[in-house]
Amino acid sequence: MATVGERRGIWRTKSVEQSIQDTDEPDTRLRKDLTTWDLIVFGVAVVVGAGIFTLAASTAGTVAGPSVSLAFVLAAIACGLAALCYAEFASTVPVAGSAYTFSYATFGELVAWIIGWDLVLEFAVGSAVVSKAWSKYLHQVLSVTGLDVPTSFSLGGFFAFDWGALLLVAVLATLLAIGTKLSSRVSAVFTVIKVGIVLLVIVVGFAYVKAENYTPFIPPAAPGGEGDSGFTQSLLSLFGGGASSTYGIYGLLAAASLVFFAFIGFDVVATTAEETRDPQKSLPRGIFGSLAIVTVLYVAVALVLTGMVSYTQLDENSTLATAFGELGVTWAEAIISVGALVGLTTVVMVLMLGQIRVLFAMSRDGLLPSGLARTGGHGTPVRATVLVGAVVALVATFFPAGALEEMVNIGTLFAFVLVSVGVIILRRTRPDLHRAFRTPLVPLVPILSVLACLWLMLNLSVETWVRFLGWMVLGFVVYFVYGRSHSRLGRRQAQEAIRR
Repeated sequence: MATVGERRGIWRTKSVEQSIQDTDEPDTRLRKDLTTWDLIVFGVAVVVGAGIFTLAASTAGTVAGPSVSLAFVLAAIACGLAALCYAEFASTVPVAGSAYTFSYATFGELVAWIIGWDLVLEFAVGSAVVSKAWSKYLHQVLSVTGLDVPTSFSLGGFFAFDWGALLLVAVLATLLAIGTKLSSRVSAVFTVIKVGIVLLVIVVGFAYVKAENYTPFIPPAAPGGEGDSGFTQSLLSLFGGGASSTYGIYGLLAAASLVFFAFIGFDVVATTAEETRDPQKSLPRGIFGSLAIVTVLYVAVALVLTGMVSYTQLDENSTLATAFGELGVTWAEAIISVGALVGLTTVVMVLMLGQIRVLFAMSRDGLLPSGLARTGGHGTPVRATVLVGAVVALVATFFPAGALEEMVNIGTLFAFVLVSVGVIILRRTRPDLHRAFRTPLVPLVPILSVLACLWLMLNLSVETWVRFLGWMVLGFVVYFVYGRSHSRLGRRQAQEAIRR
């Protein structure tokens, strides 16, 4: 019987030792520049953005009411359980690629491909979605300064030309091509600015909090005719017999799945493992440090926001800035708009970084064209950076990306499920591996992580599930048409079989 490292065909696994050995190849070697502080900055930089400046207000107004703060706590618990599993994998297999690389070592090549394909939903599509939000805030900032210049022009029908999003992606792709350390320094400056603005919002907004705005904390469920129903309601409320998933307990649960989008990105820290000086110590600290900071900020902002204005005054277009505008605090509205612009800049930068590193890892394994894995004089995969920049720019510039937010959520949750199960499998198949960080209470914690993520997935809409399944089918087609026959591991095994 073949051992784990000797499986063949679509279930062949790439050993941890081989993954680490491949990082020393001269043509595809990444520069080790990052420290624990850099990783925490990346984590906070990518997470503090859309959730605070846009998602909290719109979700409170249309889905959960004041209980949106509890929704953030529920989403954070699910992320925390997954983070424990990510930390063990990242410190054991310090190689670029995050969940893709981890899956290759446990489930085999086909699942690794699918998870890499799935991460495109999280990183590339997420970059496009947030780029368009950045463009909207750019318009607000320009309006405040007296330059009411639209950042997006309709091209008729489905398409538009969003020059704001195009400008952002072009600048960030250039920075990422020049060097990861430079990107980290830019992120650090921008992150300090936006966290400072968030703290200012909490302090100023607290003075306007009224206790009556918290009642009812969980608003009564809206009838099916007033809220969502059928194809657009959550899968859980559909199976549970709920008329809709707007307000009520189903609204709270659906909100937790929606605001999960605000936490997306902490796993980007794991994609930088290969560029970290001391990955065994720095990666767990970077993952947990960033997650703890952003959870406190999110809950505090949500409590202040829903205490300042009644949830009935908020709708799908509401933002943190408009909430202050409702109270006539125009100076705060202007500062928040600038903070959002700065904050979303770092979100897009780090999401693009994550996508580039996953693409790099898949290309180095031959599942995508190997030329994309070549690193230039700056020690970065320039070709992969250009490709990712071009794709994100195309989607963000011409397509309405707002409807893709839930797609990003379901893709990320699926990745979390596989990483959590992978910890259990690797504990059984490779107990000999040195683990600088060990997930506590295995298999209990990984199982709880899987259940939490599946629960959040069930609270996403039926429409999102249909789109996700379609995307996965397309991924299978690409793998069997190209990836399977070009796999370096597959070719290596074929050569070994010939020698025998």
